[in-house]
Amino acid sequence: MINPQTSLWLRAEHKPREARAAVVPTDAGTLVEAGFDVVIERSSQRAFATEEYVAAGCRHAAEGAWQGAPPSAVIVGLKELDIALGPFRHHHVHFAHAFKGQQGWRKVLRAFEAGGGRLSDLEFLVDETGRRVAAFGYRAGFVGAALGLLALAAQRNGAVPALDTLEPWRDARSLLAEVTAAVASMETRPRMLIIGARGRSGKGADAMAREAGAEITAWDVDETAKGGPFDAIREHDLLVNCVYLDDPVAPFTTPAHLGAGMRRLGVIVDVSCDPYGDFNPLPLYDRATTMDEPVIRLSSDAPPIDLIAIDHLPSLLPRESSEEFSASLLPHLLALGRGGSKVWERADAVFEKRLLAALQAENCP
Repeated sequence: MINPQTSLWLRAEHKPREARAAVVPTDAGTLVEAGFDVVIERSSQRAFATEEYVAAGCRHAAEGAWQGAPPSAVIVGLKELDIALGPFRHHHVHFAHAFKGQQGWRKVLRAFEAGGGRLSDLEFLVDETGRRVAAFGYRAGFVGAALGLLALAAQRNGAVPALDTLEPWRDARSLLAEVTAAVASMETRPRMLIIGARGRSGKGADAMAREAGAEITAWDVDETAKGGPFDAIREHDLLVNCVYLDDPVAPFTTPAHLGAGMRRLGVIVDVSCDPYGDFNPLPLYDRATTMDEPVIRLSSDAPPIDLIAIDHLPSLLPRESSEEFSASLLPHLLALGRGGSKVWERADAVFEKRLLAALQAENCP
């Protein structure tokens, strides 16, 4: 048993339409049984009711109450926090999007420095091989490919926008049924190019496209090694980018490249969705799309080009994606407070390195 005072505070998400949870009720119950004091904040948008957590042994608190949590509490969430909520004085666990030079990253890390807190970014919880221990990638690719095929079918029917406001699907089976019907409605079988096909997201995109009946071209490191732009992108109806990058590469395509020759391409889905950093291989857009406005029309030429770049795609399958993620994260949460966890030590090292870089930049003349 760990110290019974070790507190995990499962906060509500601030991002609009974010229905996922980092820890689902059954796994929260496992943490309680292991001796953690688990607090769940109420949320109007979480796919899991607060009562499910209470039944599993958690205490409950008002949304946003984490700011008054005991200093020793570990605050667990998914999406980034607005720096206006800082300075941050706790140990936070969430996706902060601040370790790869993204827009505003220095301000985020300085908010932790100012409060004396620390950040364990979920993207950088990795094993000894550098592989993430918990990820939403498979469902991100699965949903991204689905939206791309739905948008392509709608586009071919003249719909503008190609997708209206999105609501979560009940489950993966119902989403697949809708996409399969959309593919069957097209006069020609859609050709999809998946870049990053061997990663988690790529495998999810491949599974959706294959089951829905699309024709797939799967690319990974070997096919992109020579550097873009790639003419094959123009030769497919749909591009799904699933590449995770932590170094800059030559763009896969550019506005000039897309307009330079004959083109079939009608829809781009950027599952990786990093328009604010220096490593974006699709420099076609400068803002993410949303569930309320899922599509940006990049070109009205025939055929038009629509782009989807939603940075929380798995929230469209909130229960399934949360259950999968939570199951992977649970063993590492159980190690908190016990010492010797290399996963958390590696995350701490990344935080310290990036914090130092932020502070050095602040002190530069």
